[in-house]
Amino acid sequence: MKNKISLRFEDLLQEINTIESSKIKKENSYFGSYIEINNELHKKWELNLKNLILLLNSNPDSMYYSELVKISELKSHEDHADIFDRQKALFLALKDDYEKGLLSSIKSLIEADVFDTELEQAKELLSNKYKLAAAVIAGVVLETALRSLCDKEKIPHGKLTKMNDDLTKAGVYNKFQQKSITALADIRNSAAHGKDIEFTHENVENMIRDIESFLATYLN
Repeated sequence: MKNKISLRFEDLLQEINTIESSKIKKENSYFGSYIEINNELHKKWELNLKNLILLLNSNPDSMYYSELVKISELKSHEDHADIFDRQKALFLALKDDYEKGLLSSIKSLIEADVFDTELEQAKELLSNKYKLAAAVIAGVVLETALRSLCDKEKIPHGKLTKMNDDLTKAGVYNKFQQKSITALADIRNSAAHGKDIEFTHENVENMIRDIESFLATYLN
C-alpha cells in the first residue's frame, strides 16, 4: 500500500495535467501574445505543493521551500504560466529526490548533527555537576530519535512509552532494547520532576552513552 506522501505526489502530478490543459493563448495589444492558465487551480496546486514540502521537511528555510518562494514571484513581462512552469520543474525534482530516498538522507544527516550537538551539551552540563539538566536534554534526544523511527515506519507519534511499545511491536528493535529505553525514560522523567535523588551522576553518564549507541545502531 502506498503511503500518504506518495499518493500526494501522484495527486499533484495529475493536477499538473489538468492545469496544463487549461492553458489558453491570448493576445494583448501591449504585451503581445501570452499564455493564460486557470489561476484558481494553479493557486490550489501551489498551496498543496508548499504543504507537501513542509510535510517532508518542517523547516520553512529548507532548500526546496526557499526556492519555491523565490520562483513564485511574478516578474515583469511574465504571466502565471511562466511561474507554473518553474514550479512544475521544482516539483518534478522534489519527486525524483523523494523516490530515490535522497530527502530522507539529507534529513538524517541534519538530525545526526543536531543529536551530536545536544548530547555534547548534555556531557558538558554533566561535567559541571548539572545532572538534572543533562538528563533532561539527553531524554529529549531519545524521544526525538523515537519520533524519527516512527516516521520511517509510518507509526503515529505519541508519548515516549507508546512509541517505544509500537516500535517493538513493529519489529524495529527487540524487547531487550525496549526495556533499556524504558529505563532511560525513567531517568529522564525523574530529572524533569527535579527528583535528583532517584538517579546518580553515573546513571546519566551511562544514559548518554546508551543513547549514543542507540542512535548509531538505529538511525545511521
